[in-house]
Amino acid sequence: MSTATASGVDTGRLKAALDAEAHRIVYASYLPDDAADDGLGAELRCISEVDRAHLVMLTERGIVDAARAGQLLRAIEELRKHNFGPVRGRPMPRGVYLAYEGHLIEQLGDETGGILHTGRSRNDLNATTTRLKVRTPYLALLDAVDTLAAVLLAKAEEYADVTMPAYTHGQPAVPITYGHYLAGVAGAVLRAYGGLLDAGRQIDVNPLGAGAIGGTSVPIDPVRTAELLGFTSAAPNSVDAVASRDFVLQLLSASAVLGVALARIARDLSTWTSEEFGLLRVGDTLVGSSSMMPQKRNPFLLEHIQGRSTASLGAFMSAASAMTTGGYTNAIAVGTEAVRHLWPGLSDTTDAVTLLRLVVAGTQPERERMTRRAVDGFTSATYLAERLVLDGTPFRAAHHQVGETVLAALDSGQSLADTADFAGDLAPDRVARDCAHGGGPGSDGLPPLTTQLGVLHTELVARRIRWSGAESLLTEAVQKAVRT
Repeated sequence: MSTATASGVDTGRLKAALDAEAHRIVYASYLPDDAADDGLGAELRCISEVDRAHLVMLTERGIVDAARAGQLLRAIEELRKHNFGPVRGRPMPRGVYLAYEGHLIEQLGDETGGILHTGRSRNDLNATTTRLKVRTPYLALLDAVDTLAAVLLAKAEEYADVTMPAYTHGQPAVPITYGHYLAGVAGAVLRAYGGLLDAGRQIDVNPLGAGAIGGTSVPIDPVRTAELLGFTSAAPNSVDAVASRDFVLQLLSASAVLGVALARIARDLSTWTSEEFGLLRVGDTLVGSSSMMPQKRNPFLLEHIQGRSTASLGAFMSAASAMTTGGYTNAIAVGTEAVRHLWPGLSDTTDAVTLLRLVVAGTQPERERMTRRAVDGFTSATYLAERLVLDGTPFRAAHHQVGETVLAALDSGQSLADTADFAGDLAPDRVARDCAHGGGPGSDGLPPLTTQLGVLHTELVARRIRWSGAESLLTEAVQKAVRT
């Protein structure tokens, strides 16, 4: 056996390995990944980020001694440098934060380590760190959607002249182009993109300062910590700040809407790539083989898309169900149990988006087959009826007349063009070009979609710049406080 065959790259019919990005998504989840950052490390990093901003603000407001705050900040920076190694080995009977704070108190003494929690509770801290943690997977999903939309629009332009049937109820209906179909899909993806951006606005509200639920008598400045952490505003109500995790539901809801579109698109592509339809051919790097049947080319990534695209819908139902059990106050069912469904929901949706982008980019239409199906499916029949209407025939009479013409063509084994008593051109590509009204394939619908993508992309970039800019701003403020 050759090395290529033994490695699974060469299966006989397939000569190329699965795309590396697709391989990571569909197989890596079953393998251990020791290099991946663990949840504890991510949690501690977010806590320390909040601590840095909080201590800078307390120092600027004159609430705590600048020298002690600087000493505490230096200790926190050292922990961050060593990925919180000293904290990881500590017992955590009362949770991560108290173990972390306990280490700093043991190291620096109560008079210094003990000032960290001034004017703050674990309740508003947890509400804040959840918003910080979601930024990374949220941006990853937005990036994936942004790239998918760009690929869809590029392929829509490339295949704007590839005529195919549009299908209704699984039957050939009217002639469109493959590019027109992809542009329609892009419209759904762009709406979901906008929905995700809208859903993310609540994660830009800073809950830090709400305390346990009733605020604090310490004269803190939530607007300053909001600035240092990249938020756009501070929460105006302390109850709402710690009680609400609406953004979790909003993000999952927007992801679920996107997921429904992804699943429907994957179903179309799965049908059209079948041997029976043969309208599309997926590249060898995006299909799988059979372990037993050597002739198979399985577009199995489409099944992964269908499976993962619904994860956010399930996550939404689970999160919403957990939230309904808690009153409108700080509640574990809301802040912990409901929130835990957010991460797999966003991650699986991101994977589904990425896989669809790979498939769309790596799939080519079978031009002649598509055109033949448009002809054999009598897709120009509606156009013929409309021509008769414009010549003065009532629509229902024209509908009946063309229906009889189609029946005669079926009986004779001829095409509609050969059978119809019509002097015009009934070629599906010509008909598609003539259907320029109502957003049909003859209209130029790409420029507005391209403009829409540009607007959404600009908002995404602005959000990323603000968050990364806040990191730099906070680091500078910490360095200044440490030097004091």
